[in-house]
Amino acid sequence: MILYPVDQLYEEMAFIAFHFHWSRDELMALEHGERRRWCEEISSINRRFNDRAPSLLDVV
Repeated sequence: MILYPVDQLYEEMAFIAFHFHWSRDELMALEHGERRRWCEEISSINRRFNDRAPSLLDVV
């Protein structure tokens, strides 16, 4: 039996909770694949947002 690394589990849960404000119980109810998929989707949204956001250098 292979166990999921605890550090990675906490990292994924913190990442999703930070962005979506889901509870611990909601996050623990997710299957590993679904939790990873949410992390990927959030990362994709962040990349698109950061590509469009003006940088501080544009303001000066």
